[in-house]
Amino acid sequence: MNAGNGECTNSRNLDKDLPHTGFETPLWQRGFLVAGVDEAGRGPLAGPVVAAAVIFPSHTKLEGVRDSKALTPSRRETLFERIHQTALAVSIGIADHDEIDRINILRATHRAMTRAVEGLSLKPDHVLIDGKSVPDFHFVQTAVCGGDRLCFSIAAASIVAKVTRDRLMLECDRLYPTYGFGRHKGYGTRDHVEMIRIHGFCPIHRKTFHVRGWRKEEKDGRRTSEERAAGRKNGRPISDPKGL
Repeated sequence: MNAGNGECTNSRNLDKDLPHTGFETPLWQRGFLVAGVDEAGRGPLAGPVVAAAVIFPSHTKLEGVRDSKALTPSRRETLFERIHQTALAVSIGIADHDEIDRINILRATHRAMTRAVEGLSLKPDHVLIDGKSVPDFHFVQTAVCGGDRLCFSIAAASIVAKVTRDRLMLECDRLYPTYGFGRHKGYGTRDHVEMIRIHGFCPIHRKTFHVRGWRKEEKDGRRTSEERAAGRKNGRPISDPKGL
């Protein structure tokens, strides 16, 4: 169920440089439990998409909470621990690379968000979600444009999702050290693309994602070193997901 007819809500009269509790406060004043939800990992070429849901006590203030992309890794780790210490409930939802390939990244993201909210130890009365496109679930929800920059609870969820996914990618780096997942976390950096060109996909790569400027070549289920170097694929091009 969407609040406001599913429209993406913004808060134009408040400071856009820092997350605030302007979205939560009217709901807290009504005695509501409010969950903030965000995801990490829509754009990478490998690994899962991870969503987090966080419920704070009413009128919580936690210094330093920002959009995860605006924080250093060490700062994210510190805030990750503080969020868990302060929150009433924190939950994670994951959709892995196979599910992403099977149903597409948008649907997989929505499933991860749904799992995160449904996994909370407390049932939220209202859910604040980053972005315009929100899951179709039975919780009352509001989509907040730029929510990871504007909304305190969503920004906190962005930190939890990012740290959780980064830790998962460090585990993947130990399993597949050739690809450098510990450095780029699966994103399409030049080094990552070069490793795909040389070695092909590993089991956690998203096979439906387009690697810009390159197509994997397969022949009778095998690739020669020349084919890997050529970086081409017979048949239809791999699709490039939209809206990442």
